[in-house]
Amino acid sequence: MWSRLPLGERLRAELGAPRRVRKLASSPRSRVWRAELSGTRVVIKQLVGGPEASEGYTREVAALQLASGADPPVVPLLLGTDPDERVLVLEYVDERAPREDWVVDYATALARLHTIPTGDAADGLPAWSGPSGDDTDSFLALAQAMDVAVPPGVRTELEGLLERLARAPGRTALLHGDPCPGNDLHTSSGVRFIDFEQAALGNGIVELAYLRIGFPTCWCVTAPTPALLEAAECAYRTAWRDATGTEADGNLTDACAGWLLRGDALVQRAQRGTTDYLGKLPSRDWKWGTATARQRLAHRLQVVGQMGSEDGELKEFGRLAAAMCTGMLTRWPELQALPSRRP
Repeated sequence: MWSRLPLGERLRAELGAPRRVRKLASSPRSRVWRAELSGTRVVIKQLVGGPEASEGYTREVAALQLASGADPPVVPLLLGTDPDERVLVLEYVDERAPREDWVVDYATALARLHTIPTGDAADGLPAWSGPSGDDTDSFLALAQAMDVAVPPGVRTELEGLLERLARAPGRTALLHGDPCPGNDLHTSSGVRFIDFEQAALGNGIVELAYLRIGFPTCWCVTAPTPALLEAAECAYRTAWRDATGTEADGNLTDACAGWLLRGDALVQRAQRGTTDYLGKLPSRDWKWGTATARQRLAHRLQVVGQMGSEDGELKEFGRLAAAMCTGMLTRWPELQALPSRRP
């Protein structure tokens, strides 16, 4: 087992020889072990596979270094790195089962992550990118394929949405990039996030939106009850205010609408950027994790339909989303709501 552990001589000299090595389950993009180094339990992670591995490694190291000063911590401590082998050695975190109201602790930690000062130290992180004009075209084509009339003002509203998302205030927040259930370790001192290969700089509201819109980049999709959702969003804004003395920037309706437009947010990461997934939905459905693509889209349409009706800049789009949701439930009455609990 030791010979297969990618721990080079330098890290062994700095941190100690490995003992009690155990390989852990991980995604295809990484190999992960638990071990002891000089009597200290650690996690050793190696990013593997494809040209994205180097970029993911750079992002993860940059994000962990930026977040290392948070108190209480929001990430495991980064103990060592080996860029040549794309290896990170991390503090082992004793986690416990999430509570029933886990989204409140999650949202609090997410706000604390987003309010970490970045500045010049964030050179290894790209800017977050939102939906594009192609996403808008695909979404409107889906509406037509479902025989749902597109109000004449929708395209103008969506052009305004893309512009607002591109110039949203507070675009220097440290974003996790994939803040999914499973990438949050619940501990006695709060939540710590792991797996920062998709970390970026942007507006924190685009990740707060995960709670409403159904965790769009995640295999494990849940829809908290209205009471828990309200408590979690309040906890996020309170934690932001406590950390900065200001109110959280960004428009939550815009953020949710942006996720609705993105067909790539209906498939796992390896499949993104390869096809028009919104265009496939009228003819077939597919399962990803805890929900199908149609379940995910119906939930997002319902959310944006409700929020858009209360937003002066997306009223027509909100009406379109609501009509499309109704059309989906009529055409596929067997569609179920998203699960309200994480597995």
